[in-house]
Amino acid sequence: MARTDPPVPDVLAAVDLGSNSFHMVVARYSHGQLAIVDRLRETVRLGSGLDEQDRLSREATARALQCLERFGQRLHDMQAKRVRVVGTNTLRKAKRKGAFLERAREALGHPIEIISGVEEARLIYQGVAYTTPSEGGHRLVVDIGGGSTELIIGEGLTPKRLDSLYMGCVGMSQEYFGDGVITEKRMKRARTTAQLELEPAAARFRRSEWDTAFGASGTMRAVSDLLLARGAPNGNITRDGVEWLLGECLRAGETSKLKLPGLAPDRQEILPGGLAILVEVVDMLGIDNLRVADGALREGLLYDLLGRLTDEDARVRSVRAMEARYHVDTAQADRVEATAQAFLRQVRDAWKLDEPLAELALRWAARLHEAGLDIAHSHYHRHGAYVLQHADMPGFAREEQQLLAAIVGAHRRKLNLETLEDLLPPWHLKAEFLIVLLRLAVLLNRGRGPRALPQIDLKARGRALDLEFPRGWLAEHPLTAADLEQEVEYLRAAGFRLRAT
Repeated sequence: MARTDPPVPDVLAAVDLGSNSFHMVVARYSHGQLAIVDRLRETVRLGSGLDEQDRLSREATARALQCLERFGQRLHDMQAKRVRVVGTNTLRKAKRKGAFLERAREALGHPIEIISGVEEARLIYQGVAYTTPSEGGHRLVVDIGGGSTELIIGEGLTPKRLDSLYMGCVGMSQEYFGDGVITEKRMKRARTTAQLELEPAAARFRRSEWDTAFGASGTMRAVSDLLLARGAPNGNITRDGVEWLLGECLRAGETSKLKLPGLAPDRQEILPGGLAILVEVVDMLGIDNLRVADGALREGLLYDLLGRLTDEDARVRSVRAMEARYHVDTAQADRVEATAQAFLRQVRDAWKLDEPLAELALRWAARLHEAGLDIAHSHYHRHGAYVLQHADMPGFAREEQQLLAAIVGAHRRKLNLETLEDLLPPWHLKAEFLIVLLRLAVLLNRGRGPRALPQIDLKARGRALDLEFPRGWLAEHPLTAADLEQEVEYLRAAGFRLRAT
């Protein structure tokens, strides 16, 4: 009997491409538990590599690729079988990043997802929740990253409120302390910027909404180390401690003169910006004591990846939630999903759709293709596509949502493939095949009846597809035959040849 792979591989890894640093964590899975076996961190300063047009500089690109080559070699050596890699604020913001992502994928050996700020917040909470003791009550988590700041309130392992603010230690330091000079006037301006960004979110995260507070990631860890060296119990962050640190920065006057015990050299340049954000977070949210958690985004990625491998995929929960929210006819979704899956199995090899995401995206699109009906029947496929592209869908990377929206938006009427050009490779090419399969599955289930479809054989060759029905079936179903004739014309206009016999 052929050996089958275990449902969860022995070694998993997560890579976080942050605006300041790149992190990698490798874990071994044994007896239902994850044990961290290796960590790597390199300061890349990707966020400081964006020019005025939000394009990555050659220098930043080179630093990033060199780091990823080293990470890729370690992943290969440690035989990590499943790896999840995500990009955050800088890659969300960067323009014309397709070429970089392709080179990064080659260097690392794994594809890179770009996640939304809200998804980043969800994963950060997962990382904190799984690595800190459960004390009951509601927990506030604050993560000041290089390009964004995440605020989360959760209970147990479940996040309840999520927000991602457009400010981080790298961006704030560049804007107000870029030449290394620290003055009271500059610090006041930086703090005012932080106040303005925090103001809309402050009411949702005020002190009465949570019981304990935790900080996560680099800025929090750096401040905790500095306060620990000063004698703060367990390195906990307090308002007095932050004010002392602000005073030390102003007394130094320049980032190069910051020589505090516990301050790593690569933190000197970005500490003032991080402090400007932190002091306002502490003030405006009423935080008396902030404990620093061991886990953050990369640990959250690990546990989320483990969930995907053990039938706890957050994306599945999001799809089910969207079905309920938009009153999807689940019986019809079941029929379309089953037909689309059957078709995919027949053309998977010919159309090179063997990536796991191909089947997942097709199944999710089948389940949500009628979501737009809850808005309006006219152009409902476009309404559904808009919702799927712009809604917060926990577990989904940005590109996954764009792919899902593209498939749903093209599942009926005239087929416009120009919209696929914005998808990242290889989906800008492969999405059109998934669209064809969904269109046919929807068409053949248009009657919405409980009677099962007959065996339909598909043969694919390039951009040609033959459908073979049982003898006489099409003659007995003239409406379906007429729909197929119209579909032949729709697909011909898009460069496909469809034949049904």
